[in-house]
Amino acid sequence: MKKLFLGLAIHNHQPGDNFPNVFEKAYDRSYLPMIDVLESHPEIRISMHYSGCLLDWLIENRPDFIGRIAALAKRGQVEIMTGGYYEPILPMIPDADKLGQIAKLSSTILERFKYKPTGMWLAERVWEPHLPKPMVQAGVKWTVVDDNHFKMAGLCEDELLGYYVTEDEGLPVKVFASSKKLRYIIPWWQVKDVIECLKSLATEDGGTIIMMGDDGEKFGLWPRTYKHCWEDGWMEQFFTALEENGDWLRTIPLGEYAEKYPPIGRAYLPTASYAEMQEWSLPPAASYEYGHLLKDLEIENQDDILKFVHAGFWRSFMSKYPEINSMQKKMLRTYDKVYKARQTCDADAGLDELWRGQCNCPYWHGVFGGIYFGHIRHGIYRHLIAAENAADRILSEKKSFIICDDVDFDSDARNEILIESDKQNIYIDPQDGGSIFEWDLRRPRHNLGAVMTRRDEAYHRDLIEAERKRRAGDCKADDGNVKTIHDIVKSKQEDLDKLLFYDKYRRASFIDHFFSIDTTVDNLVRGTYEECGDFTDKSYECETRKKSGRLETRLTRDGHVRQGNDTLAVRIQKTLSATAGSEELAVTYCLTNRSKAVLRTAFTSEWNLAVTEDAHNSSCSYTPSDKPAKKNPLKRVDHVPNTSLIRISDTNLGVDMSLTADKPMRLWRYPVECVTNSEDGYELTFQGSCYVLGWDIVLEPGRSWEVGLKWQSGDSY
Repeated sequence: MKKLFLGLAIHNHQPGDNFPNVFEKAYDRSYLPMIDVLESHPEIRISMHYSGCLLDWLIENRPDFIGRIAALAKRGQVEIMTGGYYEPILPMIPDADKLGQIAKLSSTILERFKYKPTGMWLAERVWEPHLPKPMVQAGVKWTVVDDNHFKMAGLCEDELLGYYVTEDEGLPVKVFASSKKLRYIIPWWQVKDVIECLKSLATEDGGTIIMMGDDGEKFGLWPRTYKHCWEDGWMEQFFTALEENGDWLRTIPLGEYAEKYPPIGRAYLPTASYAEMQEWSLPPAASYEYGHLLKDLEIENQDDILKFVHAGFWRSFMSKYPEINSMQKKMLRTYDKVYKARQTCDADAGLDELWRGQCNCPYWHGVFGGIYFGHIRHGIYRHLIAAENAADRILSEKKSFIICDDVDFDSDARNEILIESDKQNIYIDPQDGGSIFEWDLRRPRHNLGAVMTRRDEAYHRDLIEAERKRRAGDCKADDGNVKTIHDIVKSKQEDLDKLLFYDKYRRASFIDHFFSIDTTVDNLVRGTYEECGDFTDKSYECETRKKSGRLETRLTRDGHVRQGNDTLAVRIQKTLSATAGSEELAVTYCLTNRSKAVLRTAFTSEWNLAVTEDAHNSSCSYTPSDKPAKKNPLKRVDHVPNTSLIRISDTNLGVDMSLTADKPMRLWRYPVECVTNSEDGYELTFQGSCYVLGWDIVLEPGRSWEVGLKWQSGDSY
């Protein structure tokens, strides 16, 4: 009789900064039902992974659940996998943290489940050829990637019914290939059809295995899957069918299989992830074209071509989204501080907070919200700033300090200016309009600069087409069938395509504009304004001076402003001042008309601030006056013709700020919102607030105009 082993590896994870109700929902709809069904089917034996973030929540909130998993492990039904504790993308973190995070999860598993793991879950299956060495050093004997990895190395599906050995520097790791086909039919096909598919793979020697590694959340948390998997009983039927066919189809934990059976051979895998992740990492136009090309080839059954069609690389997310690159480089800078501090003492020095700041979830974007999820993005910065605070308390000789570092922070071969004090960090990019791209308030551990840019996404094209069909009455009725999230196109509100506005530059602060006099706030929201100057994203000369605990950074650019048919030479000199021990940030502008004509223009300074995670939160407000009673929600679009004071408050974050100007200004203010995709569909997501401070200027030739601004936070005002 032909036989087959089936390996199932279920990965369960929630980022530590996710909302409590999401943890509760995932537990009730996915994690708990899976353990329930396993307990009632003792012949089903699988591998399972729980990230450290999720384990922390379970230990605190569902301790009895931990005992149930331990019981399954003790009787050999469940094999528990290790991994990076806080579920990091391993190639993006230093080797010391790879080893540390894996060791932390392995020791936790041993302590809580009395089980010593031998295999690991590779976060997002992001593989790079140097990984075997740190894996082996961490005690890992085997791991799971996708069949996509092997196909990129030239292997075919029928060559993947087992595992291969790969190595780096002579250190070998066993690697299983997760079947994309199984990922797409479990739990979507009828159970009998899944069994027939598996039966077609059985062999005479009976030693072959096909395996699927996938998210536990797909069994209950993805759209419509709770009813499908649990209320309608798909998982119960599936496990029953596996038991009924146990004479030829046997489930087995992957580690046990790797111990009993030899490898198929040796394989060297290229840099890869699962196929969808690679597609998402491409630039928008290429991602859209590539994705639809794959679908066309699949429909046409062009498997002979498909096996050679591969594109995309996870690291490209750091070029596609500068915000991701900045966050990862902030992590690396914090790593340097933490490990330097640990060399001087036995303290943690912020190490665990650093590891929390390496959680993969906002370091990419695809069907899931990723970098666009504000609460996850802000959570990463909160952990990194907490780690930095802990390290600096050890490293700094004085309680109050301020330093300036002229360094290539973002690894683009051009230096940035990093001002760091005991109260705040201000990171300036002289090559990008002399803008502030990170502004950390260290007391509330919040990065005010973590605002996402509104940019084109490949799935926007699908949204536009879906909305066109809806308005034309050309939509197919929902057939009611449960679908994988990769096949779902739905919106949480109609006409979202009309809100697809794209920015011409990165959302940052301290950005300089010259607008035409008739510009309106609606032009800014839609991006339909005319930029009359060449300052916004151009290079500035930079000079920094320190005196008596105060740092002053002066940025200068000689540029031009269009005025009718003429082009006028204009110099901007802007100065930023910060003081040790203070959350105050002082800014001065000096504009000089270096032409021979009168300059008549609207000059503005743009500030994008991520003061809150929720535009509708009643604890968050701003007011363009000194009257606390006039609190405006952050969702509001405003044009205030004359003000000298703005107050911004977020009691949840512990942020209370004011901006004062020594010349009355016009305020244009609007929410920065992006149309994003997630497993629940397309939606408009709040990313931050844009404050555009403006003055109408008439400046004679050779004359200068000045204005001073002062930001104050917390106890500084």
